[in-house]
Amino acid sequence: MRRTPILAVALAATSALALSACGGGGFSSSTATQNTKKGPVKLTVMIGSSGDAETKAVKDATAAWASKTGNTVEVIAASDLGQQLGQAFASSTPPDLFYTDASKIGTYAKAGNLYAYGDQVKDAGFVDSLVKAFTYDGKFYCAPKDSSTLALEINTDLWQKAGLTDADIPKDWAGLETVAKKLTKGDVTGLVIGNDINRSGAFMKQAGGWVVSDGKMTADAPGNLQGLQEVQKMMKEGSLKFNTQTKPAAGWGGEAFGKGLAAMTIEGNWIAGGMKDYPNIKYKTVELPAGPAGKGTLLFSNCWGIAAKSPNQAQAVELVKSLITPEQQMKFADAFGVMPSTTEGLKQFSAKYPDSKAFVDGAAYGQGPVNLPGLDDVIGKFNSQLATLTGTSGDPEAWLSDLQKNGSAALGG
Repeated sequence: MRRTPILAVALAATSALALSACGGGGFSSSTATQNTKKGPVKLTVMIGSSGDAETKAVKDATAAWASKTGNTVEVIAASDLGQQLGQAFASSTPPDLFYTDASKIGTYAKAGNLYAYGDQVKDAGFVDSLVKAFTYDGKFYCAPKDSSTLALEINTDLWQKAGLTDADIPKDWAGLETVAKKLTKGDVTGLVIGNDINRSGAFMKQAGGWVVSDGKMTADAPGNLQGLQEVQKMMKEGSLKFNTQTKPAAGWGGEAFGKGLAAMTIEGNWIAGGMKDYPNIKYKTVELPAGPAGKGTLLFSNCWGIAAKSPNQAQAVELVKSLITPEQQMKFADAFGVMPSTTEGLKQFSAKYPDSKAFVDGAAYGQGPVNLPGLDDVIGKFNSQLATLTGTSGDPEAWLSDLQKNGSAALGG
């Protein structure tokens, strides 16, 4: 998502909660052994917050649960969540509950840092793609706390000036090429996207590819090359640029879009917050055009991770149950713009925020991030190569070959 140059946001909580500390509330029970203190406990919750609104929402939600159950909760907004979690895992007292990015599930699970409690909340009605994103080695580890997908944002003023109508909204790559060319004029590029796999990867998915499948590297699948070749083709035509290639260079696709350097961009539902800095830009959001293999978008999420070392696992699970109800997830949506992770929550979100329908629809077929352990450096190298792509330089085929080789080695075969 936006959060870092690639992803950008973690997300959070509030509500009138219907679950007691002991109630199942319709959720499945689990036979897993829990570390559990008796009586009221103090839970610590570490989050990677996008700002004051998110922090307040989580504090309000956890305080409401604490008030109903007699427990207490301390919320810690980390300045560097990854670093602080790493230090906490090395200690004997990690936080009981914490944001866990989907890309880190395999790493944390393999190291023995996570308590796998997914079976206890599986009846919440999570979107299937999110369950898959938080499953490692056959275990559903943690409750997805929200969801974000990519869609196509269109500057409606520039669209109209180019003589385009709703009938021209691209449904496939050919349509995207056509409108991007018509929208490219002067300092304005038809389509500007981020310079890494978290944006170009959508084209790979639309061509039937992805980096991993069933625990194995599939970077050499034909769809991956076809997707990147489409990006390079549009670059050669001058109708697509990375955010780092605009003049002046933009920090992310949303900035290029907001400053009028891009007539279209591909970003997630977090763009609504980013566009508050550019109130004069009028835009609409539509689903990404389909590729040769059909529709494809990327999915981003965090879950509520529970520490394997926590002595309060049962209470932490009950807190999570209160945070993933549709009512509570809609309070998070209202507070800081995230989408729910459950089908019922998404239904309510779509009804209340019809302009976000494209993001909601994408959740049904979105591809989650690479979540296998040991691939961070490998993906990082691929991203650095991909960032150098232009219409006339760069070798996606060689880069994907390197990714396949290096990834397979990192996975042990």
